[in-house]
Order: sequence, then structure tokens, then C-alpha cells
Amino acid sequence: MFPRSTPETFAQKLFQTFKNHRRFKKPKLSRTDFTIDHYAGEVKYGADHFLDKNKDYMVAEHNRLLYASKCPFVVNLLPEQTAETKKTKFSSIGTRFKGQLQELMVTLGTTDPRYIRCVKPNSKLKPCILENTSIIQQLRCAGVLEAIRISCAGFPTRKTFSDFLHRFKILGKEYVDGSLEDKVACEKILDKMEMKRYQIGKTKVFLRAGQMAELDARRAEIVGRAAKKIQRKMRSHIAHNEFILLRKASIDIQSFCRGRLACNLYENMRRNDAAIKIQKYQRRHITLKLYNTYRSYAIVLEAGLRGMVARKEFRFRKESKAATSIQAKWRCHRDYSYYKSLQNAILTYQCSWRQKNSRKELKKLKIASRETGALKDAKDKLEKRVEELTLRLGLEKRRREDLEKEKEQEIAKLQEALHEMRLQVEEVNSLLSKEKETAKKAIEEAVPVIQEATVYLQDTEKIDSLSAEIEKLKELLQQEKNSIDVSRQEISSLRKENEKLLEELENARKQFDLHQETINRFEEKLLNSESENQVLRQQAISLASTNKDLSQQLTSALAQQRLPEKSSADNGEENTNTGLSHLSNLADQEKEEKPHRLLNEKKLQENQEFLIEIITHDVGFSNGRPVSACIVFKSLLHWGSFEMEKTGVFENIIQKISNEIEEAGKSVLSYWLSNSSMLLLLLQRTLKAGHSTNKRRSTSSSILWGKLSQGTKSSSSNIGLKSSGRAYIGVNNTPQVEAKYPALLFKQQLTAFIEKIYGIIRDDLKKEISSYLGKCIQAPRTSRVVNTAKGSRSEAKSTAQQALLAHWHTIVAILENYLKIMKEKYVQPFLIRKMFAQVFSFINVQLFNSLLLRRECCSFSNGEYLKTGLGEFESWCKDTTEVYAGASWIELKHIRQAVSFLVTHQKAKKSLKEITDDLCPDLSMQQLYRISTMYYDDIYGTHTVSNEVISKMKILMKEISNDSDTGSFLLDDDSSIPFSVDDISRSKSLAPIDITDIEPPPIIRQNSGFHFLKPRGIE
Repeated sequence: MFPRSTPETFAQKLFQTFKNHRRFKKPKLSRTDFTIDHYAGEVKYGADHFLDKNKDYMVAEHNRLLYASKCPFVVNLLPEQTAETKKTKFSSIGTRFKGQLQELMVTLGTTDPRYIRCVKPNSKLKPCILENTSIIQQLRCAGVLEAIRISCAGFPTRKTFSDFLHRFKILGKEYVDGSLEDKVACEKILDKMEMKRYQIGKTKVFLRAGQMAELDARRAEIVGRAAKKIQRKMRSHIAHNEFILLRKASIDIQSFCRGRLACNLYENMRRNDAAIKIQKYQRRHITLKLYNTYRSYAIVLEAGLRGMVARKEFRFRKESKAATSIQAKWRCHRDYSYYKSLQNAILTYQCSWRQKNSRKELKKLKIASRETGALKDAKDKLEKRVEELTLRLGLEKRRREDLEKEKEQEIAKLQEALHEMRLQVEEVNSLLSKEKETAKKAIEEAVPVIQEATVYLQDTEKIDSLSAEIEKLKELLQQEKNSIDVSRQEISSLRKENEKLLEELENARKQFDLHQETINRFEEKLLNSESENQVLRQQAISLASTNKDLSQQLTSALAQQRLPEKSSADNGEENTNTGLSHLSNLADQEKEEKPHRLLNEKKLQENQEFLIEIITHDVGFSNGRPVSACIVFKSLLHWGSFEMEKTGVFENIIQKISNEIEEAGKSVLSYWLSNSSMLLLLLQRTLKAGHSTNKRRSTSSSILWGKLSQGTKSSSSNIGLKSSGRAYIGVNNTPQVEAKYPALLFKQQLTAFIEKIYGIIRDDLKKEISSYLGKCIQAPRTSRVVNTAKGSRSEAKSTAQQALLAHWHTIVAILENYLKIMKEKYVQPFLIRKMFAQVFSFINVQLFNSLLLRRECCSFSNGEYLKTGLGEFESWCKDTTEVYAGASWIELKHIRQAVSFLVTHQKAKKSLKEITDDLCPDLSMQQLYRISTMYYDDIYGTHTVSNEVISKMKILMKEISNDSDTGSFLLDDDSSIPFSVDDISRSKSLAPIDITDIEPPPIIRQNSGFHFLKPRGIE
């Protein structure tokens, strides 16, 4: 190659030859290294030993020697020398490779070349191993993936009109009869095949990726059907001829073969019998020999193995016995020390826990006492303010009545004056007309001129006097009108002052109502806690007190019997006789009352059991009121169970309800939710804690508002003030009952059941919806639908839109189903509103979090898809009305604002203030930043917000992160119970609940123990 060259000279020649080439670089320090800038990056090569590695001369003698070898592998290593290679003295592998490469290029030039890219399969240089990451990296660096992507994105298939018609004219024979041009015929064929997104050029047809394969498949189907017909006819003809020949030949062959087969079969059977006998004796000999050898080996091995296993077992038992003794001692010591430490810890924890509870109770009592004191002061101030306002209102009323009377008198006077003036004017006009007539007659009759002048002068003087009087009357009328306007202005100003005073009085009344409600609530809570404590104390002391009373009575009687004999005998006899008679009367009363009491208790128990069995059945509703709850309440109130200190009816009712709601459906759960809430509302309005202060305060407030209502009753028609007493009203105007501990406990348990049933229904609704919410977050990529039937594009669009909104319609149908069931079971609208508000909050959290976590969801098309789905929710809320939907639509504020941001055009022109104030006021800065950075427009190609807005967001995010520790941008779902007992009681109006007209079911009417449940009109 280079006989006298070295690595340095080779490197210098490379530097001289390629010094101006952009891909070739020379390193600064090394003299034998050079760098080549490949497509994938720079690669450094070393010229050391470069020449030695390329010396691959093959001597002709060596080649002949190897070719003369007898081993075929060595002969095939080198091919046989040709005449041209024999002429040259030295021949290298490189020169041979070069010649072969030239021959390959010549053959490639004669053919249609295809692009081939060689890829290194693995870095270990071993077969049958593929490294996916390495292959993908090579293809990416070589630009193959980019070329494929560009080719697929454009029109990879391009055919001239003639080639296209030559290949696919079979798809539209009616268009290739010569009447149409090639371009029109190509377009007709493509339209017939329902191809889309293709292009027709001047000389070629441009097809998208996959369309050529689809056309070939259609062509192959038609050609295949034609070929099958031809093949079927030809094969049937050939098969018929072959069948005739085969049938004739097979008959001759079968006759010969059957005879030959019979001979061969006999010979084989004879040989098999002989072979079987020989094999039998030989196998017997071999197996007997092997058995003996194996038997001797097994005996030796079994002896050794059994000894080893026995020694191992003995050692293991010895070690296990020692270990168990050690473990027993250690566990005893450990458990004893743990018991001692646990005992000490329990004592300290109990002391600290009791101390903590006592401190909490003391703190609560102090706070309650302070709040009640402050509320009392506020109440006193409000009462004083109300009294002042009532006095001012009375004064203003009197003043207004006086003004109205004066006004009426003045108006009557003015009307009389006007009437008189009108009469005078009419008289004057009549006189004037008469005088004019007389003057005319006199002028006509009079002869001398002097008389006419005197008459004329007299007439003018009268007219002047009358006109002066008329002007005076007009001035008086104007003065009266002015005085009337002034009085009207004064009346309007007084009305305005009265309206202001009435507004102040109404506001004061509302504030007083609110304070009164809070005071009553605190008093009820305090009195409930005090009553519970008192009940517990009474239960603990009752037994001791009864025992003490009996012992005191007996001791007093005995003491009277054992009086000293110093007193007179008569007094001693009287005392002993009275004590003994008192004891005997008590004993007789107890004996007489005992059987009646036992009989009443037995009847009561039977009625209670009958009631508990009845409430398990669905007895329906009466005018929107659950019959079961009303029957239970009326029965308990009639039996006096709320005032009993010991009764088991409450526990039985609770147990029965708990058994009914276990594994029940949504219809049964809605039924019990309606009954439980109604029963709790009746208990809340009927039961009260026994304390005197509550009565005193409620009566004082009712008296105060009664005075106000009496004071404002007379002027309510003119002023428009509606006063009403706000005293606490029970059920059917019945007096409230002082509840004992079992009734209060039953009330608490009923509250817990309402919360449990509400939670079960809400969670079931969330589970049904959650499976569809994942499909609603992103618009599905529907495949292109090919309409084989004749149909319009509008029908295809409508069907595609219905398919896209199917999941949203399913969710709306689920919500409508739950609403329908709860309406049928007359569940309180307050509970329905709370439930749907929490469900819509759950939908908001799921959709918004999925939008923030998945980039493919933050697109323009997905925003339009979500907007249409949210429109379904909005229409459902409007159809449902606020009575049942409430604020459910407001709970979707986060996802609504995010969707409005996605579908807003010209985001780059929006400032940060416009985004935070107008578009997304409820979204945090982290959420806005994430949506802005993840957004992309897959339809119009618009950009997201400007870089300036994103930089401002980053700065604000840093400030927020420094101020607060919370860094999560996701929303949390609230699964708590969003209401309390007071909310349920306030949800209904303060009017009394009438349950007297509720008719019991026929089963209860037939029972004589429940006659009190019948309405008043029915005997």
C-alpha cells in the first residue's frame, strides 16, 4: 500500500488532503490523531498501527497450498484463482474486496435500487440479541425516523394518471371507457372508493399513507374473485379428466398391490414372531444382571444415608431442646419487664388524659358562660333599642295622623272656596250676558247720542270691577295650590322618615331574631348537657335514695315505738299506732297497684313489639310526609316514652333500622333517610331539656314581640310592616316534653343513622359516576367512518357528536335516576341539595386534577369537548331548579374556568390581570402556570400566553411558596357530612308540622291498642 510510510506521514497526508473539508478536524496536541464530524457527533481516530492493520497481502503459493488441502472447510476459505489474479505477483484482500465492490456497483446500476440502512443490533457483537434503545438511537441519529415521519405526514404515494388507471381501472370500469379524461377518471374512482384527504395534481395522483394499501386491497378483492371463477372452471375440467384416468389406473394397481401386500404381510408376521422370542430372552438376561448390581449399590447407599440422617436428627433435637429452654427464660423476662413498663405508662396516660379532659370541660364551660353573658347584654341592648323605636314609631304615627287630619281639613276648605268662586264666576258671567243684551236693546231703541255714551261708560266700569275680582280669585287659587304643594312635600318627607324608621325597626327585629336563635341554641346545648349529667347522677343516686327513704321510714317507726316511758302512755300508744298504720297503708297500696302496673307494662310491651314489626314495611307517604315516622313519633309521645328513665323501645327501633339498611338498595336507603330526617325533626321541635331559665327567656321574648305586634297592628296596612311572634312552636301546637337520657340518646343515634345513610347514598353515586369520569376528561379519537350506504355528512356529524357525548349523557341519566328516587321517597330538598353539591364537587376535583396531570388533555379540542359536556350539566341544573340542585353548578367553578381558558382565542394578548380577574379568578397561580405551560392548540395552531405573563407567574409562585408551605396544585375531595341537626331543623319553615290528619295503615287500625293514631274526624 505505502511501503515506506509511517503513521505520522499518513496523518500528514490526511491533513494536507482534507484540511479545507468541513467534516475533518486536526487536534492541537497529537500528531497522529484526526477527528471526523459524523452525523451523530465527532469521532476521534488514531493513525498508530493503522497501516499495519491494513496489510493483508496474500502470497500465491500460500493460496495454492490452502486450496490443495483435503479439508473442505480450508478449501472454501479462499476461492480458486482466476487467470487475472495469477498474473499479479501479490494480491490482497482489500484489492479483491475493491474489485468485488465494483462488480456489485455495476450490477446495482443495472437494477432499480432501494434504500437500505444497516443497523448495529447490539453492542456485544453477538447474534440473536436486539437492543431496542440502541437501534432506535441509531435510526434517530441517521434521520430514518424523521424521514419516515415526514413521508407519512405528506403524500408518500405518487402515481401518474396513466399508471394509476392502468393499475386501478378495474375499480371503476364505467369511467375508463374513453369518454372521460384521465384526471377526471382518477378522481371519480377515488370518490367511488370514498377516499378522503387525497390530492389531484397536474400529472399525478397524491395519496396519503395507507390509502394505496386500501386501494390495492380493493383491487385484490376484485381480481381475486375473477381469478377464483377461472380457477374453479379450469380445475373442475382438469380434475374430471384426471379422475377418469386415475380411476382406470387405480383399479389395475389396486389388484396387483393387494396381492403383493398379502404376501408381504405373511412374511412380516413370521419374522415378527421369531424376533419377539429372541428379544424376550435377551431382555430377561440384561434386566436380571442390572437388577443384581443396582440392588447391591442401593443397600450400601441406604446404610450410609440412614446413619447420617439419624446423627443429624439427634444433633437437631439436642440443639432445639437447649434453644427452647433459653427462649422460655428470655420470653419470661421480656414479658415481665414489658408488663411493668406498660402498667406504669397506662397509669401516667390515664392521669394525663383525665387531667386534659377536665381542663377541656372547664374551658368549654368558661367560654359558654362568657358567650351567654355577652348574648344577654346584647339582648338587653336590643330590647332597649326596640322599645325606643316603638316609642318613636308611635310618636311618628300620631304626628302623621294629625298631619293627615289637617290636610283633609285644608283640602275641604279649599274645595268649598273653589266651589263658591265657581258659583260667583258663573253669576258674574250670567249678569254680563244679561247686561250686554239689555245694552244692545237700549242702543237700538235710544235716539240721542248722549245716552249712548253714558251707558257705554257704565258697562265698562262693571266689566273692569268684575275682571279685578276674577284676578283676585286666581291669586287666591294659586296661593292655595302653593300651600297644598308645600304640605305634600312635608308629607313625602315624613313618609320617607317613617320608612327609614320602619327599616331600622325591621333590621333590629332581624338582629334580635338571630341573637335570640343563637341564645336558644346555646341554652339548649347547655341544658342538654346539664340534663344528661343530671340523668346520669339521678340514675346513680336513685337506688341509694330509695334505700335511704325506706330505711329512714323504718327507723322513724321503730324510734316512735321505742320512745322513753317517761311520757304518758296515751301519747306513746298514739305514736306507735300512727306509724304502724302508715306502713300498712303503704304496703296495701303497693299490693293493689302492682298487678295493674304489670298488666299495663305487658300491654305496652306488646304494642311496642307490634309497632317495631310494622315500621319495617313500606307504609308509604301522606301528602309528602312519611307515615312510618309520624306513627312512631305519635306512639312514643302517647306512651310517654320520652319521659321514661328506663325503656328499651328506642334500642329496638334503632336495631330494626340498622338491620333494614344493611345491604339495601338506593330506594330503601332513600325511604329510611326520609323517615329518619322527619322523625329527627319532630324530636328536635318537641323535646327539650328540663330547666327553668329556658322557659323564662322564651316567655320574655314572646311577650316583647307580642307588644310589638300589638303596637304595629293598627298601622300595618299603611306602612307594610308584617310583625309575627317568633316564639318556639312545637308539633301540632303541643307542649314540649322534658326528655330523659334514653330519649336524648335515641336522638343522637338517629342523627348518626341519618349521616350514615346519607354517606352510603352519596358514596354509591360517586362510585357509579367515577367509572365514566375517566372517559369524559379527553375527547376520544374516533376512527374515520366509511359510509357504505347513501347518507349525508350532517347525519354522520350528528352520530359522531352523540357518540362523543354518550358518557356525559350516562352521568346525567344516573343523576336523574337518583333524583327521581329521592323525590318519590320525599327526601328533604335540603339533603338532596347537599348531596348533589358534594357530588358536583367530586366531579370538579376529578376532572380538574386529570386536566392538570395529563398534557394531552390541555388542548383546544379537548376544551371544546369538556365545554359541551359541562353544558349538559348546566342544562340539567336548570331543569332540576334550585330547589333540588341548589349551588351544584357553582361547585364546578375550577373546571369551568379552566375550560374557558382552554377555548379562549388570542391568549398571547391577554395580560396576567385579565386572566386572574376575568377568566380564572378562583384558580391558584400554580394551577394557572401548569395549564398555560401544558396547553397546545391541535386545531388552529394558536399559541399559549406570552413569555412575559409566564415569567410573572413564576415570580408570584416563588413569593407564594416562600410565604406558605403548601405546594400542591391539586384539589382535595371533601367526604365529610356537610350538615348538622340544627341545619336540618332550620331547613324546614318555622310553622308547626301538622300530623293529625295522617291516617294509619289498615294493619294498625285493626289493633285496638293504637286507637289514638286515628284522625279526629274518624271514629
